[in-house]
This record gives sequence, C-alpha cells and structure tokens, in this order.
Amino acid sequence: MSGVPGGRPPTFSGLPGRAGTGAEGPGEARGARTPEPVSVPAGERVLEEAAGARQRCGSGGGSVPGTLLCTDRRLAFLPGQAPGSRGLLHCEGEVALPCIHKLVAASSFSKPKVLTAASTLKFIPEELAVFCRDFRLLRFYFPGNGLAPQAFRVANAIAQAREAAAWLGDAAKEHDGWSYPGEDPPEEEEEEEEEGSSTMLLFESLRDWEKELRRLGAVGWRVSAVNERFDMAPSLPQYLWVPSGLLDHDLKRTFAHFQERRVPRLCWHHPGGGDLLRAASFHPASEPGSEDMRCLEALLLGDRGPCVLADVAELPTLADIQLAHMRLRELCLPGAVAEEKWLSALEGTRWLDHVRTCLRKAVEVVSLLAGKCCSVVLQEPSDRDLNCLLASLVQLLGDPHARSLPGFQSLVQREWVAAGHPFPDRLGLLCRETPREEAPVFLLFLDCTWQLLWQFPADFGFTEAFLLALHDSSFSPYFSTFRFSCQRQRGHSSMPRHPSQTYRPIGGWPDPGGLRGSPRTCTFPPVWAWGRRYTRQQQEQFRNPVGPPAPAESLAPGTALIPTPSHPSAQLDIPPFFLIPVLSLSQPGDPCLWRGSRLVLALAKGSLCPHPLPWWSRPPLRPPHRVSPSESQGMQRGLLGACKPLPGLLLPCTAGPCIRLWHRCYLRGLPQEQRGRLAPSVAGLAEELELLQDRLHAWNTQRPH
Repeated sequence: MSGVPGGRPPTFSGLPGRAGTGAEGPGEARGARTPEPVSVPAGERVLEEAAGARQRCGSGGGSVPGTLLCTDRRLAFLPGQAPGSRGLLHCEGEVALPCIHKLVAASSFSKPKVLTAASTLKFIPEELAVFCRDFRLLRFYFPGNGLAPQAFRVANAIAQAREAAAWLGDAAKEHDGWSYPGEDPPEEEEEEEEEGSSTMLLFESLRDWEKELRRLGAVGWRVSAVNERFDMAPSLPQYLWVPSGLLDHDLKRTFAHFQERRVPRLCWHHPGGGDLLRAASFHPASEPGSEDMRCLEALLLGDRGPCVLADVAELPTLADIQLAHMRLRELCLPGAVAEEKWLSALEGTRWLDHVRTCLRKAVEVVSLLAGKCCSVVLQEPSDRDLNCLLASLVQLLGDPHARSLPGFQSLVQREWVAAGHPFPDRLGLLCRETPREEAPVFLLFLDCTWQLLWQFPADFGFTEAFLLALHDSSFSPYFSTFRFSCQRQRGHSSMPRHPSQTYRPIGGWPDPGGLRGSPRTCTFPPVWAWGRRYTRQQQEQFRNPVGPPAPAESLAPGTALIPTPSHPSAQLDIPPFFLIPVLSLSQPGDPCLWRGSRLVLALAKGSLCPHPLPWWSRPPLRPPHRVSPSESQGMQRGLLGACKPLPGLLLPCTAGPCIRLWHRCYLRGLPQEQRGRLAPSVAGLAEELELLQDRLHAWNTQRPH
C-alpha cells in the first residue's frame, strides 16, 4: 500500500475496544482474537473482520499485512493492526460503502464472481478486488493459514453492507444512521484553525453575503433576505444579491416567471464593471403583467448596459457527462483495452471533449465581462447543474481570490452548496432509486480546475493533492457539503444529537437568518473540516508554496483585489481566438455607449446576436433597442478579435494537445500508477529542497577554506 508522507497509521478512532458499538466482532464470537482490539466510533457496528489479510500494493507483487475490517459504514484495511488514530478516510485502504462500485471475489479453482447482496458465494475467496467509484482499485488476499472462514464471512458482509448503504433513502428524510462516525477533536486541537478556515465563508449567514459583496466592490447591488424562510424558492439560498433599486416587494413578482422560481441574481462582479448573473429559464406558462415586466427588466437590465444571455445548450448534457464518466472509469481499469488502442479509446469516452467545451465557454463569458462591461446572464432550465460549473469557472479565470485556498472553498460553498446543486442525485450517494439523474457535474468541474492548475501552476494557492482530497470526499456520505441538495434540506438536518455525533465548527455556527442568536448544530460536518481526516503535515500539501500570496481578508467598499499574475497568460502559445476579446473604444460597439440601453443579446457559438425577451413578442412597454448594421459588425469584430490580456485574468489554451488526462486521479487503479492519494507534491518538494539547502549551508560553514 502506498505510504502517506508525514501521516499517522490509517486506523480507527473511538471508544476503547468495542464498547457501545452494539455488536460483537467475529473474533470474540469464534475465539480468533486480533493482537489488539480494534476500536470504532460510537454508533458504528463491526460486521466482520479478517486479521492476517494482506493488501497488494504496486506492480512489484509486494503486500502489506494487516486487518481487513467491514463495518456498517465503511471498509478499511488496518496495516499492522495499529489502532488508536482518529483519522477518517485519510488512507488508501479505507473507503465508504457507497463509494464501492463493484466487488469481485476470485479463487484459483473458479472464475471471478461479482458479489451482490443476492449472490451466493460457493467458494472460499482467495482474493477480493474492490473497484471504487473514485477510480481506486483495492486488492486484498488471504494467505492459506486458516483464514478461509474469515475470508468467506468478510466477503459476504461487504456485499450485503454495500447494498444496504445504497438503499438508505433520500437525504431529505431527517437522519438515517449515517451521522459522522468520529469524535470531536481534542480541546487543544479545537483552538487551532484549520488551513484556510479563517478567511473562508460558508454563506449561511447574512454577514458572509455582505462581506463578499464588499470584497467584490459591486456598486448598485444589495443583499436581499426575501427568501429567508425558503418560501419564495425552496432550492435557493436564504440571501440573494439583487439590484439596490429593486425592493423586496417588487422582487417577489419575478419568482413565478422562472422555472423552479430561481430568479436572476448576481454571482460575481468584475472590477471592470461587468456583472455575472445566473438564473433558470423563463417559465413557458408565465405571462407577466405590466408591473411584472417593469420588475423583470429592472432585475435583468437595470442601468447596467446591455444584457447578454448565455445559454448552456452548447455544453454537454447531463446524460453526456454521465456516459463519458462511466466510459472513462471502465477504461482506467487494468486490462480494459489493448495498450496500442488506449489513446483512441480515451478519445472515444469524450470526457476530455467535455472538459474542453466547458473551458472554451468560460473563456467566452469572462471575455465579455472583462472587455465589454456588460451583464452576462447564465441561463439553464434548472439553474442547478451546468450554471454552477460555468459560474465557478468564470470566477476562477477572472478573480485571483477564487484561486486561493480559502477563496476556492468559499466559491464552492456559494456556487454549488448554497446555490442548490443536487449532490446526492448527481453523485448517487444515498439513493439508487433514480439512477438516471446521476451525472458527476461537480467532478467535471474539478477536472476543469485541474486543467487550469496544470497550465497556470503559479497562479493557484492550492495543489493537486487538495483537488484529489475534494474529489474523493465527494463520494462519502459523511459530509453535509455533498449530502444535501439545498440549504433548506441542510438546515432541516441541523438537530441536536449525541456529542460524539455532533459537529460544531470552530468558533460556533455563524448567525443564520431567521434564527439569529441561537447556535446551530449539524450532525454532518462540512467537507472543509480537513483536520478530522488529515494531519497538519498532510494539510500542508494542500497549500501551494509557489502560488500567489494570500489575498487581504477585507477591502474597503467599492474596491476589488485583482493582482497581476506571477506569469501573464500572454506567455502561453494561445490561439488568437482564445485571447481576451474586447471592444476597442473606437469601434461602433463601444460598451460606454451601451450604458443604460435596453439591448438584449444572445451568446451562441462565439458570436452575439440580438435576442428579444419573451414578453417583447407582445407590444412592450417601451420599444426594444435595435442593433444597427455597423453596431452589429462592431460586436462581431470585438468578440472574435484579440488584444493584450488584462491583469489577473487567466486565458487557458483549449486546443486538443493542451487538455491533459488527470493521471493521479483516473489512473490510480493501475498497479504501476498507485502512488497514493497524497503522493509527493510541490509542497513536499519545496520542503525537501529547503532541507537540502540547510544541509548545504551547514556543510559550507563547517568545511575549511
């Protein structure tokens, strides 16, 4: 098994022995006791264990002895039977049951058999292969030293426990026994702030939304509590960024005219003046009256200049993403395809095509925001999937704060968690009743982020190890970040529980709207509680030592932080189409001349064209702005033209050779690529370099002249 640099042995925590688990281990019932009792957290039951099992590691045929343990929540391999650690899911030999994709038992005298809860195992397994949904492949074998009964029982226990975990039901139904299986950290560790927690925002309080709006310097916008009780739009957060001139009384008129009542609202403000909004599609059955039209136009247009509607129809559908991810996972297994046909099979998955398409669309949108000072409205029928991906990528390209470690975590909290991305349905965490709704949109976003990290390594404050930890954590039902579909569901799950099953953020919960002054508890911690799964040394690998300096925590109102990147994007060999397209001030389509106009455009296939709003098909209150031929030509030249990139803006190359396969994530199942989740990283190399420099300095001072 791959080692974890600087880490502790991957073992369980909890109460001494098995007191309080409510189940006897197989060793106690049958007289085969392990050298030391295995401890598990309160509320977790040990189903079976096999002491003396071995885990295969790498392609050299080596193995590690230990104990293979199956509980009602996870499968874990404890090398050397070393108990006592409080870590959770921080080693390569531990996996949550919902993360197991397939379980295969093999023997020398029979064909390999895929185990399910209904299957009957008619032979003693000599080896178990666990295919994980996070692209890991764990192999365990049982030497012929009396382990046959334990191997048989643990194989059946894993198959049945995995099936039971898959049918736990919808995450919206209160609690189903999947509370966080860990104790509270010791008091001395609670006082220490985790990496990036000091400046990270959860967006569960009015204060967080106001603080971020001040950082963006978005003049003309305010925080609205119109959805504080989730009665206007259940899937939207409690607080929204809306135009300052639009009262909440008027804002309520707009909800019914959008699907799922997800109205347009601000999600990012470019310092050059462009505003990025996101919304669901217009409701086909809505017919706004004259007063509703006034509110809708004030929400979409205001006095900010032209409005560009960016539809996500050019992006891959949810079915396309799911199919491509399934093909990629099958391809990355040992022996899936002949070596000489592997690259063509990779192209056939179309996963890299989807990554390229998303990045290209994000470049187009951020170019409009940076170059034309207009409002761009991302529109998707549900506003809960591809809008999350596109809005996040646009901010990664245009906002250096989003590329810092706390800024990226805040970005995921705002554009995915608070915005209501249905993580349980898309990742298939808890409910298997609707497999057609599975589509790993969030994993596609992480891949796009890795592409940016690979092309611009000095512009990010986090590393590949951080993205890997976030990727693997998304398959675990232990975290509130991925367990619920919206903030409303997450709030309903906040019920007091036993102290050992209750998570309280450092400093207590922020003051949530509607429950001001009353502390909240949640049985599921956010995924950002890295200290519960990783040591301080392991968390250091999340931070990029050669990245930009951490941004300031707070800024004066009306200002924004856009530092110059350490190496400008112009140094890359980028095709002209992917340089930032802006309008020259001398062109007829000057954005300054568009200020205050009622112009509505549509962004499709890299070009802009006039697009009337749905209610403009009837006699509108005011005639829409007509685009003259010269103005239309200016828009076309401006969108396809190129100029020098602006400071703080990343413009990735999306040509075919520039989009790479994420080896450390997708090829972990291959024996020759098993380097561990926390393999040597930039942070580790920097630490080693510093150590070598210290030794060299000491040697130079001690040697004679």
